Amino acid sequence: MSETALNNGLIFLIYTTGIVLILISVFLIKLLIDLSRFTKNLNTTLEIVKNELEPTLLELKASLKSINAFVKSTDERVDMFKKAITDTVGLGMTAVTKLKNMSGAIITGAVRGFLTTYKLFSK
Repeated sequence: MSETALNNGLIFLIYTTGIVLILISVFLIKLLIDLSRFTKNLNTTLEIVKNELEPTLLELKASLKSINAFVKSTDERVDMFKKAITDTVGLGMTAVTKLKNMSGAIITGAVRGFLTTYKLFSK
């Protein structure tokens, strides 16, 4: 009886192991098929992204060149404006200095003339 039970147990173990191996094989085959589909889809997605991204990058590069040219032009104009303001202020300051010196000389001369005239008439 124990030999029959042992044989039955071994036969059951063999059948169970076979069924488990078949199930594992089926799941592995399904996994390999899904991985194959995934890699194909990934490859297609990468091709689409590559084809769409390249023109976008070219447009971005052109836009950046345009913005860079605009910034350089603006910078040059700001420098020109700053130079014009500095020159104008410099000329204004020079004119004010000359006017101050000239008015000082005129006032000094007028005072001296007035004093000289006063001295002449007061005698």
